Amino acid sequence: MESASQTFQHCSLSVKLWPPSHSTRLMLVERMTKNLTTPSIFSRKYGLLSNEEAEEDAKKIEELAFAAADQHYKKEPDGDGSSAVQIYAKESSRLMLEVIKRGPAVNDGEVADKTTALHETVFDISGGRRAFIDAQEAEDLLKPLREPGNSYTRICFSNRSFGLDAANVAAPILSSIKDQLTEVDLSDFIAGRSESEALEVMNIFSSVLEGCHLRYLNLSNNALGEKGVRAFGALLKSQNDLEELYLMNDGISEEAARAVSELIPSTEQLKVLQFHNNMTGDEGAIAISEIVKRSHVLEDFRCSSTRVGTDGGVALAEALKTCTHLKKLDLRDNMFGVEAGVALSKAFSLFVDLTEVYLSYLNLEDEGAEALANALRESAPSLEVLEMAGNDITAKGAASLAACIASKQFLTKVNLSENELKDEGAILIGKALGEGHGQLNEVDMSTNAIRRAGARHLAQVVVNKPGFKLLNINGNFISDEGIDEVKELFKSCPDMLGPLDENDPEGEDYEDEEEEEENAENEDELESRLKDLNIEQGE
Repeated sequence: MESASQTFQHCSLSVKLWPPSHSTRLMLVERMTKNLTTPSIFSRKYGLLSNEEAEEDAKKIEELAFAAADQHYKKEPDGDGSSAVQIYAKESSRLMLEVIKRGPAVNDGEVADKTTALHETVFDISGGRRAFIDAQEAEDLLKPLREPGNSYTRICFSNRSFGLDAANVAAPILSSIKDQLTEVDLSDFIAGRSESEALEVMNIFSSVLEGCHLRYLNLSNNALGEKGVRAFGALLKSQNDLEELYLMNDGISEEAARAVSELIPSTEQLKVLQFHNNMTGDEGAIAISEIVKRSHVLEDFRCSSTRVGTDGGVALAEALKTCTHLKKLDLRDNMFGVEAGVALSKAFSLFVDLTEVYLSYLNLEDEGAEALANALRESAPSLEVLEMAGNDITAKGAASLAACIASKQFLTKVNLSENELKDEGAILIGKALGEGHGQLNEVDMSTNAIRRAGARHLAQVVVNKPGFKLLNINGNFISDEGIDEVKELFKSCPDMLGPLDENDPEGEDYEDEEEEEENAENEDELESRLKDLNIEQGE
């Protein structure tokens, strides 16, 4: 049988990583803009940039980073471009940090004006106590919506349970502002009501909001089932321009999924579709796949924890081939198996804009994981998050994963926990993360039967990365000496090392003590043997 390192070397493909596509460059600008406008430790110290200023700075940063990397690439035109990608990432990070420390140029008054304007367009009652509301309380809560000339475009009634009396109070109020609404959140708004009352309430809201030109609709956490979906039929049928639709934790069964597919007239503008935590199953997934097929501009698709097996997984994989703008994909906690994993890999080559992928607990095994890793390696150049936990991946599968990871220089989070990577796989992954990856901040390799050599190598790789936040290697078989070594490496930054309370120094992975002792003696030899293994990007 071939060793993991041999397999790893054999899977090399000729892949040109430079120059990045126009869409990739735009995505980097978009991501840097988001980072520059997201509150952080730095923004508390230096101030937070406005969207306009951040976008302008991000464009300049990208241009300078691209120029530096392209100049380097021209000196090695026969290379695969991997070193240029590293320079592109490092230079972007360096310049972005300079901008953050420079701080915003806008004054506090301008920021305050923007904040005030935002509050005037959003009406949100979800922050109060979670409870039933009666007619009088509904009158009081919704009074601002009665004010003439109000500019509310976004309403959130989540976390309050509307009965018939409260719904009848809300109906004329919503009718008076329906033409100005663009975002409606009715998640968790009938909790504790009887089925008959809940369906009547949903019918009232659906009828009064029918014809709204919404871009955002959230009906999550309402235990809809098919009856609930059809109760919202009038509203759903009138939506031709939806950009975001959320139906999470809604009892979306096979019949309910078919109802959703039947009722929504158009998904041409749909960018976000989320079905998390439903009892969809294979037949329901096939119905959902019909919606996905029609959603050509879809950017964010979530169908996690939906009891989907192989047939449903294959159907979703085929449908996703039409979604070439996909940025975020979350299919966690389903029963896809190898066949659906391989089918999904055939769609991945089309996802050039993908930044986050969540494929944990799908029963992929080595074959499915390798197919997906190999496909990802040739696409998604701006990938930031890679999660493939709990898939029975061994050191053999780690070879392809490592090659994929090595090519993704913008990764911020890698989660490969609850697999069977052991030391050999851990060192392969560590080696892949060792070159570049200046924006990496979290690595989870817990519960992988890793021992001293693998733990030490992972610690050495991440401890000095700028901005790194957390290494999780809990639940492994690290010796007491190995624990001490890892803690010593993190002595100046202990918060970056996760808890080790579930580590088992005795291990349970070997049949007898003699084999365990022999393995312990060979740990250093293993790390040495893999130390110089090169992460090949192509010929």
